[in-house]
Amino acid sequence: MDILRRMAEYRSEEENLKWEGTFSEYVELLKERPWVAQSAHSRVYNMIKDAGVEEKNGKKQYLFFKNQLFGLEEPLEKLVEEYFHPAARRLDVKKRILLLMGPVSGGKSTLVTMMKRGMEAYSRTDRGAVYAIKGCPMHEDPLHLIPHALREDFQKEYGIRIEGNLSPLNLMRLEKEFDGQIENVPVERIFFSEDKRVGIGTFSPSDPKSQDIADLTGSLDFSTIAEYGSESDPRAYRFDGELNKANRGMMEFQEMLKCDEKFLWHLLSLTQEGNFKAGRFALISADEMIVAHTNETEYRSFISNRKNEALHSRIIVMPIPYNLQVTQEEKIYEKLISESDVAGVHIAPHTLKIAAMFTILTRLKEPKRKDIDLIKKMRLYDGETVEGFNGADLQELKTEYDDEGMNGIDPRYVINRISSTIIRKEVSSINALDVLRSLKEGLDQHASITKDVKEAYLGYISLARREFDDMAKKEVQKAFVYSYEESAKTLMDNYLDNVEAYCHKSKLRDPLTGEEMTPDEKLMRSIEEQIGISENAKKAFREEILIRISTYARKGKRFDYQSHDRLREAIQKKLFADLKDVVKITTSSKTPDEQQLKKMNEVIARLIDEHGYNTSSANELLKYVGSLLNR
Repeated sequence: MDILRRMAEYRSEEENLKWEGTFSEYVELLKERPWVAQSAHSRVYNMIKDAGVEEKNGKKQYLFFKNQLFGLEEPLEKLVEEYFHPAARRLDVKKRILLLMGPVSGGKSTLVTMMKRGMEAYSRTDRGAVYAIKGCPMHEDPLHLIPHALREDFQKEYGIRIEGNLSPLNLMRLEKEFDGQIENVPVERIFFSEDKRVGIGTFSPSDPKSQDIADLTGSLDFSTIAEYGSESDPRAYRFDGELNKANRGMMEFQEMLKCDEKFLWHLLSLTQEGNFKAGRFALISADEMIVAHTNETEYRSFISNRKNEALHSRIIVMPIPYNLQVTQEEKIYEKLISESDVAGVHIAPHTLKIAAMFTILTRLKEPKRKDIDLIKKMRLYDGETVEGFNGADLQELKTEYDDEGMNGIDPRYVINRISSTIIRKEVSSINALDVLRSLKEGLDQHASITKDVKEAYLGYISLARREFDDMAKKEVQKAFVYSYEESAKTLMDNYLDNVEAYCHKSKLRDPLTGEEMTPDEKLMRSIEEQIGISENAKKAFREEILIRISTYARKGKRFDYQSHDRLREAIQKKLFADLKDVVKITTSSKTPDEQQLKKMNEVIARLIDEHGYNTSSANELLKYVGSLLNR
């Protein structure tokens, strides 16, 4: 891409977006595009909705958050449906501060940053266009120029409700510069920008002794008092506080509850009445969505202070817990690694998944039900099928605790340990064992972990290691079986022939001798036992298989090795059990013969070509599985 040419095109596109005209021309524009006059809350909601909405399992997923926030679909749906949507419809929710409350590194800051960047981009679209009185430091809504006596008639004609009063500065400009001729006041299109302080404000608390309320509401310009003769002249005031600049858009309060109380009191009238006090002026109207974020400890301390009760009722708290799905946690790590300078290092398959399993286990609470353990709960949360459990069980588990996901290991810790592994090893690849070892070592350096918590976390590392052991065996199993699909198909066909004869109470015919044989119970049980099918359950399982075959035939589809998940798993385990001795001898031999060496090379090639390993990680996997089988 020619960057200089692209920059010229970008400038041209920016110029084409600009618009200037008089108030009368702006009113004509509203006839064609009435949505331009939407409120700040409405603009935020439409920005999210216009990005697209998908429905999955009866739940809405807003595509605005896709590829940036993972595993937070339910909290985000609640946020949109219970805050943004009603606030956009001018319900009382818009008079509340939105407080995102959750653990560190849980996605609160990312969510707010996405909204700020989204607002910047949305203001450059037709649906998100914003217009303001030209030259106004607060980017004021031009409709504030319409006198209160005429607003009801305007609403009847245009269907647009006007809220707020003209600011002191624009009131003076209207009288002195335009002689009260509202129709001649200039209007321009503005574009939100945090960097240029247009429509997006950010306030971060600092030392209460040095931080000035002027950071929020602006300040008096003493150098102009001699020129204008009075401190109450709006021209002698700098309307450059964060609340001024955030008008028409959104205001972020970083770590809001760390702010000094005098800063929070200004939010009382801003949230409830839509205005705030600045200097020696009447209340100044502001249309902005206030978003704050904090952690649970600070929030509990805040609500326990009776002096803060006035603010309690003006805050809507939205919990943003940690993600509780392994596959989504993997995506978080993939995203963070892709943004780093170590993106070129080979990470062996399952490495991030095992790290994610450990992380999720630290966040889950022990099930209250006795028939389910933490591993099964983790699998159910991740959307896996677990024998004996269904969707109702999953919903029951999710309602056992109100605060699940508010504690545990944060993604930053895991990424720090993965980074440490990469840097320390100074090799081209890392695997799951490397990362688990690093996670374990890092617990000693984790300042906030108590001795009891550390013991629990070490237990979770052991559970994750056990899961990796199973994955490693299966991976080698697949690579070791020559013509794996053919072997699986042959075994399955043999099993199905016997199952059909068993269910129909018929006999099989030997293809070589032609003699009749009873169904091979030993073969069928050797496969079924691989997935825990009991003697009492075998008949129901076999009949279920036949029903599935019949359903496929009726639909004109072919039943194959991939058509039944549990049967496929049983076939895989049976094949591996039969091959275990071959694998053990081949991987553990210190001086492999020519035949063993050939088999090893074929397995390594298959691991590289079909399973995503490189030479180093494939060799490490084989050695590890060999050691497991020799124990």
